[in-house]
Parts: sequence; C-alpha cells; structure tokens
Amino acid sequence: MTAAESDRRLAIALLSAVAVAVVLLRLFDPATAGIFPPCPLRALTGWYCPGCGSLRAFHQLLHGNLRAAFAMNPLAVLSLPFLTYGLASYSAFAFRGHYLPRVFLPAVCIRGLGIVIVLFGIVRNFQTGFLPLLAPGGLLTLR
Repeated sequence: MTAAESDRRLAIALLSAVAVAVVLLRLFDPATAGIFPPCPLRALTGWYCPGCGSLRAFHQLLHGNLRAAFAMNPLAVLSLPFLTYGLASYSAFAFRGHYLPRVFLPAVCIRGLGIVIVLFGIVRNFQTGFLPLLAPGGLLTLR
C-alpha cells in the first residue's frame, strides 16, 4: 500500500468517525442518554478538565443553541472551526494531493495555547467570585 492510499484510508476513517459522532450527538443528549463515556478525570477526581462539557456543547450546537453550547464549554466552541479546518485540509490532501492554505504559527503561540488550555482547566474548578461561571453550564445561570 502506498502512502497516498494509506492517507486516503485514514481520511475516510476520520470522516466516517466524525459523521457517526455528529449523528449520535444530534440524536442523543450526552447529559441523559448514557451512551457516551464520562470524563475520566471528573469520574476519578471530581474536577472539571478543559474538555468537560464539550459533548454537551456540540450537542447544543447541532440543535442551533449557540448560547447553551458556549455555556457548556466555551473553549470547545471556539476551537471547533480550527479543528474542522484541519480535518478538511487533511482530507483535501488525502484526496486531491494538496492541503488547503496552511497557516503556520510560531512556537510561542502554540505554547501560549497550551498554557491557556491548562489554565482554563484549573480556573474552572475554583468556586469563588465569577469563576464558577466557567464550569460546564455555569454561564446559563446568567440572565
């Protein structure tokens, strides 16, 4: 098998997995369905990780509720366009032989993003001041 065939098969597998996940998230509410796994960090420690609430956020997005999605996990909602573009770019390479226009970030930006993700995971667990608003669903308490 050539590298191009391998890339095509991987792209097909990724696109298929995303399609199945989108259908499942559209049909079943992760908060009540019981078919989605719980967050391992939350189950073991009781703390929210940076990704906690992201399945519920994507479920809300698929139902057109941006406010509720942002309330569940703002970081997941903000990262979705970039993840989608990355998957589309890889798929374009696998099927057409060239990527979509690529943006290269300096290493300091990537490190900064890593720091933002870690800090988001930490501060959403504090229960003082406005910080409980960062817990999944916390922003829904604002009116």
